[in-house]
Amino acid sequence: MSVLIDKFDVFAGGFWLTLQICVLAAIGALILGAVVAVLRISPVPPLRAVGTGYVTVFRNMPLTVVMFFAAFGLPALGSNASFLRIPVIDSLFRRLGTDLPYFRFALIALVLYTSAFVCEALRSGVNAVPPGQAEAARSLGLTFGQNLRYVVLPQSWKASIVPLGSVIIAMIKNSALIGFFGVVGDLSQTADQLTSAEGYAFVPVAIGISIGYLIMTIPLGALLDRIERRQAVASR
Repeated sequence: MSVLIDKFDVFAGGFWLTLQICVLAAIGALILGAVVAVLRISPVPPLRAVGTGYVTVFRNMPLTVVMFFAAFGLPALGSNASFLRIPVIDSLFRRLGTDLPYFRFALIALVLYTSAFVCEALRSGVNAVPPGQAEAARSLGLTFGQNLRYVVLPQSWKASIVPLGSVIIAMIKNSALIGFFGVVGDLSQTADQLTSAEGYAFVPVAIGISIGYLIMTIPLGALLDRIERRQAVASR
């Protein structure tokens, strides 16, 4: 178990990199998932078809397949993948010091995959809003966009927050795959380095990696439990 102390800086570096990609992926998935959710409930049939197709594809595709195409398919489209070079994102990566090989490809894979589940969590919240309120908003002359902005979405967020939290927790655990697709320095790749390259025993290293993920997931789970209890009390 001395590896936990001797290599604490390595574990800390892996935890920090994993935390960064999880935070960025969560933000991206929430934004993209909200857009797809709007498409899913749109009154325009072609937009609904696009949203439904997106959710159907990514909810039923293994994350390993999405990671594979992101890690090896996207770089093949261009030597420098210039189509992914967004000035604001590049500046953020430089500030964080995380623009490592395949970092952005792993981030894209997590966002694409998780946003499908975010969409369904948001849609379940929208379905929890009484239909009469949306109908009343339409009778007052509100457009579809105004109806969503002022009536439906503010109420759906409250009903969606617990399912969304569960989706983010699942995404944090799914991020363990990124080290196997070229992202150097995350928790899972740190485990491979310590056991394969440096010869440390697997069990202590696995315990250290597990502690890192538990530090990220347990506080979020406790927060969700508290929110759920408060919502249960408020609904009585």
